[in-house]
Amino acid sequence: MVEVDSTYYGLPSERNSRLWAERTPDGFRFDVKAFSLLTGHPTRPAALPDDLRSAFVRRRGGEAGADSGLLDEVWRRFSAAVEPLRAAGRLGALLFQFPPWFAPGVRAEEFLTRCRERTEGWPVAVEFRHPEWWRGEGRQADTAALLRELGVAAVAVDMAQALPASIPPVAPVTDDRLAVVRLHGRNAAWGTGSKEERFRHRYGEEELREWVPRVREMAERADVVHVLFNNCCGDAAVRAAESMRRLLGQTYQE
Repeated sequence: MVEVDSTYYGLPSERNSRLWAERTPDGFRFDVKAFSLLTGHPTRPAALPDDLRSAFVRRRGGEAGADSGLLDEVWRRFSAAVEPLRAAGRLGALLFQFPPWFAPGVRAEEFLTRCRERTEGWPVAVEFRHPEWWRGEGRQADTAALLRELGVAAVAVDMAQALPASIPPVAPVTDDRLAVVRLHGRNAAWGTGSKEERFRHRYGEEELREWVPRVREMAERADVVHVLFNNCCGDAAVRAAESMRRLLGQTYQE
């Protein structure tokens, strides 16, 4: 499988999805990251198709600022572009990565509910970047219950733990069909440095071993577990995935 990150920065194309489906073997999966406008992130007008930019420039921002008609059209085009992957059985999940300011509360829950209504019937995974979603047993239980009610998979996160914005390394399973782990590396520059600095990290074997029992427990509760590495400088992610596969007792076959 592979995670498609480019769809966060710009709307995907139906043609690419169709070609990806045609050029990959049975069993291959794509986890597709939701476009930035759909998760409330700042979005550049240039990231939109030409015919939508003027409407977006008049109303900047995420869902709160985007014209509802514009947002409906962006959702329609995003869904249509990803549909060939779903139709071919190649879609692993739509990944909604929410921004650090997306904190627990009524407005956030309403936003999540609207996202789920728009993706009904699709496999969805949710990653929070605000740590309060997963801090403390009470909050963890509330967050897990919310995601379970919505029928979406919680994303477990690995990152440096000594930072104000650190997400605890919890591994909840909120959908018995799918569980997801994203390992971002443990660089202390998270939240302050450049993108390259934030994700520059080479996982050591002991760091990966911490996740082996968590992943195995997730696999006992979900049909499928996706373990993805986002420490994307050089070949660090590929090396880490290779090591994790070995640690989990799996054998790579050509």
